[in-house]
Amino acid sequence: MKIPPVKGTRDFYPQDMARRNWIIDGWKRASIRNGFEEYDGPIFEYLKMYQIKSGDEIVEQLFTLKDRGGRDLAIRPEITPTLARMVNQQISSLPRPIKWFSVPRLCRAERPQKGRLREFFQWNIDIIGVDDVLADAEVIFCALDYLQDVGLTPADIVVKISSREMLAALLQDIGIAESQLDGLYAVLDKRSKLPDETFRQILAENVADEDKRKKILGLMSVRSIEQIGDFVQLAGRVKESVDKLNRLFELLGIMGVNSFCQFDIGIVRGLAYYTGIVFEIYDKGSELRAIGGGGRYDDLLKQFGGPPIPATGFGIGDCVLGILLEEKGLFQKQLSPRQRDYFVAFADEKFFKKAVEITARLRRAGMSANFDYKGGKLGKQIKLASDQNAKRCIIIGDEFKDMATGEQQLVDLDKFLSQLQS
Repeated sequence: MKIPPVKGTRDFYPQDMARRNWIIDGWKRASIRNGFEEYDGPIFEYLKMYQIKSGDEIVEQLFTLKDRGGRDLAIRPEITPTLARMVNQQISSLPRPIKWFSVPRLCRAERPQKGRLREFFQWNIDIIGVDDVLADAEVIFCALDYLQDVGLTPADIVVKISSREMLAALLQDIGIAESQLDGLYAVLDKRSKLPDETFRQILAENVADEDKRKKILGLMSVRSIEQIGDFVQLAGRVKESVDKLNRLFELLGIMGVNSFCQFDIGIVRGLAYYTGIVFEIYDKGSELRAIGGGGRYDDLLKQFGGPPIPATGFGIGDCVLGILLEEKGLFQKQLSPRQRDYFVAFADEKFFKKAVEITARLRRAGMSANFDYKGGKLGKQIKLASDQNAKRCIIIGDEFKDMATGEQQLVDLDKFLSQLQS
């Protein structure tokens, strides 16, 4: 009986592994050149940690278990709570700002869809300890630094940016009570995903007053930061949050990535812990799910028992990103075929042991090298060298062959190996 992989998970055959490594290696390079340090945590945590962050309803979205002591645990669906716990444990000794990144393997007990699986990898970037939109600009720039590096352009992707702080001030100005905001955020976050009539119906269930609903719908139709002043007076908290947004776009322009970025008041981010700038990254045609997203979460560390510390960050998963890179042909264009430095062939079976010896010496010298386990006809071995994309083929008992040019030359073995070691 053949056993398939668990629904919502993936097998990584060598060609798939090469793509996965290429994505993750790029994430790590972009993180390091932007000044971030890598961290990681356990693959499971106490269940209550996720309940603190997202409420009891999060339990249905997690893979949970009990340990032998009867404690409720969960396989991590994200790493931000782990980050908050780790920072709080050493908050007095960590230098500020804290600029950390991680590439965890995560699991969510969700219904698998295109671009959403139950097991995936996610790139997380966070800056803790900076209460300035410069930090928000930097995390957006870091995401775009990577996405440009793999070949994506403003014709391919867009970063849609808004402010939870601004939205809260605008809704309260309309007359929405603060106690209603979290529930309303979840509704507004679904606006782009639902038919207009369905959205209006759900909005009516959450906001009974028709006049307030009309104002909300009008507000959500705003297409630029400048248009906000047409709906409400720019004063107090509204003005402060609008000023922050304007400064963010100014900084993104200075950083040279403003061509990727646009204001979109509909970007809400459903999770309640966001407190300021929020953003999501999409393919330009919005045919896929969000590639990634994030924002400011100034209260999260406090919720986990630490002091109030400003923080901002983002996450990009490998599933949607992989689909987009495939559709754009960027895997084929940028993922170099794996090459071996040498293939060791032998013209006669009596040279088999020598081929094994030379292969081992090449590997000890830091070269990638291989040979044919079965041996046989030399032509077959040379074809295998070509199939394995070897740069050069050493033929024991014959000549040294450059696989790229087809040139051959006779070399002294000991001299050749001594040159490699030196």
